Amino acid sequence: MAQPAKGPADGPCSTPPVGDGESTPDCHPVDEKLHPSRLVPAALQHIAAMYAGVVTPPLIIGQACGLDTVAQTRLIAAGLLIAGLATLLQTLGVKGFAGNRLPFVNAASSAGIAPILAIAETNAKGEQLPAIYGAVMVAGVFCLAVGPFFGKLLRFFPPLVTGVVITLIGVTLMPVPVKWAQGGDATHPDFGDMKYLALAAFTLVVILMFQRFGRGFLKQVALLAGMFIGTLAAIPFGLADFTSVQSAPLAALPTPFAAGAPVFQPAAILSLCIVMLVLMTESAAGMLALGEICERRTDGRTITRGLRTDGIATLVGPVFGGFPTSAFAQNVGVVSLTRVRSRYVVAAAGAALIVLGAFPVLGAVVNVVPMPVLGGAGIVLFGSIAVSGIRTLSEAGLDDSSNIVLVAVSLGAGIIPLAAPTFYADFPAWAQTVLGSGISAGALVAVSLNLFFHHLGTRGSANAAAALKSS
Repeated sequence: MAQPAKGPADGPCSTPPVGDGESTPDCHPVDEKLHPSRLVPAALQHIAAMYAGVVTPPLIIGQACGLDTVAQTRLIAAGLLIAGLATLLQTLGVKGFAGNRLPFVNAASSAGIAPILAIAETNAKGEQLPAIYGAVMVAGVFCLAVGPFFGKLLRFFPPLVTGVVITLIGVTLMPVPVKWAQGGDATHPDFGDMKYLALAAFTLVVILMFQRFGRGFLKQVALLAGMFIGTLAAIPFGLADFTSVQSAPLAALPTPFAAGAPVFQPAAILSLCIVMLVLMTESAAGMLALGEICERRTDGRTITRGLRTDGIATLVGPVFGGFPTSAFAQNVGVVSLTRVRSRYVVAAAGAALIVLGAFPVLGAVVNVVPMPVLGGAGIVLFGSIAVSGIRTLSEAGLDDSSNIVLVAVSLGAGIIPLAAPTFYADFPAWAQTVLGSGISAGALVAVSLNLFFHHLGTRGSANAAAALKSS
């Protein structure tokens, strides 16, 4: 198969609209400027693939912090706006400084949800978001500082470690959709009522039907389709609340530090810096994978510019209501599936997110979705994160006994807070914040055991070298 023509490394080019005999562009497909007849549908596919993931972190965190409808709507709008700006910076870039100039989506990552919820639980109502935002901002600074040297740190985060962390992200988040499926509010008298469980099950079945019988675009938007149909089914039973749409302003920009000035707590900062390392690993892996898909070499400078974008978005995002920002793997899948590799398609999707964020009434539509519907969809969403981790572990050399022990102990440490929520009750507050999050605890154990088994005192050991290579 012929290789695509190579043009200027960063120079855009244009192609005619789709026709019977569409010509081959005379530049690299990544820099191709598609005609609107091709660009708009391709951008819509990216929006459909990422929208649920973009709004999930502010939706979950807002619920955990007890935000009212108006504040929740603003948080979702801020998440959309920051995701759009980060995606534009990543795809278009500032030459030589930031942006990998690949069809790469950046937005708040679900990986940060569990440790953020742990921070929320250790702070009083009203003080939760300031503590969260302070930790996120420092994590952004950490990303900017470590990014240029991250290539040298990657050996401490092999698939063994990242696979454990990604698996724990999915596992530790599963109680969230289960609670949603029961109605969301554990203090409400009808919490766990069969009407809620039936609606959650119906939504899950709809998603499964779209996955089984859908083709192409319909299969890609199975999650959104399930949420939409589930919401429609909830309306006759009075389970869909439209007050958020009625009260949301038509257009508004996020207010800086609307939740208050950031508060910097050492334990919270440590927890999110650990998560940031995982996010940086995921971003670097996504850039390498996307470089292969797009047939454009991803070198160290490209990864550094991409991680710098993550750091900038993570540092600046909390000013307006954002959370830790990273790559969206589902959009890498869209590029692989559609073979539309133009970065301008993803830039157009980023611009659409900015529009959605600037008009809170559009973001408020998400609040219409009943909790049980979110519960049914969340089981698929968070379960798929765990599956991604399992897939990573399957490629991590588990035929080696030391690797098996590393994964077993790390997963065990990460599941302790789920299995026994009061296990760390007598520990100091800072230890509760770090160890109370299964992700942080599992990551610390995985990194420590990786050092113990594969780095410390293993120089010259053939068995250790083989184990490291396999992991």
